[in-house]
Amino acid sequence: MDAFEQLAAEILWNEGYWVQTCVKVELGREDKERIRRPSSPRWEIDLVAYHPAKNELLALECKSYLDSGGVHAAHFGSGSRYAHRYKLFHDDVLRETILRCLNTQFVERGLCLPDATVRLGLIYAHATPYNTALLARHFDDNDWILWGPDWLRAKLNRFASGKYDNSIAAVVAKVLLRGADDMIQGTPAEGQAALSS
Repeated sequence: MDAFEQLAAEILWNEGYWVQTCVKVELGREDKERIRRPSSPRWEIDLVAYHPAKNELLALECKSYLDSGGVHAAHFGSGSRYAHRYKLFHDDVLRETILRCLNTQFVERGLCLPDATVRLGLIYAHATPYNTALLARHFDDNDWILWGPDWLRAKLNRFASGKYDNSIAAVVAKVLLRGADDMIQGTPAEGQAALSS
């Protein structure tokens, strides 16, 4: 599993979602013809999350792009040469078909209620301030979910201030986000020695 997907999954588990990564969506012959991909294998979604209390089923793409230019708003625009990276965000028929089939699949397996609200979204770790503003506007206009670095930091801070949880996200959050004084046990001298070693 991709490390960023794992991080996002652990955050969503902590928020009360049931989460699956690398979900394969079954497509019937008519579905494949409708999306003009008759020989298409099962469609894969990075992360699917279901919140029972909200009856909300989320299909989420995960892009970290940490050591790069980040996510670009232009890639979501009509005619973008990077549309292949974000197919569900570009093709209305494809999106409606995949989300409908995902919902049907989860209902048939008893993983969500039939009347669940199904939404598409993106979780990302990096974008320039310019792109962040454009992405927010574009996703809001389309009623898509967009969770970026601020969302990630807020959720990791919750892990850091919460009780111990034996997950990678929680442990890393506690190590990095809690103050050094919270992490060093013993006398001030011992603490200073540990910090300088």
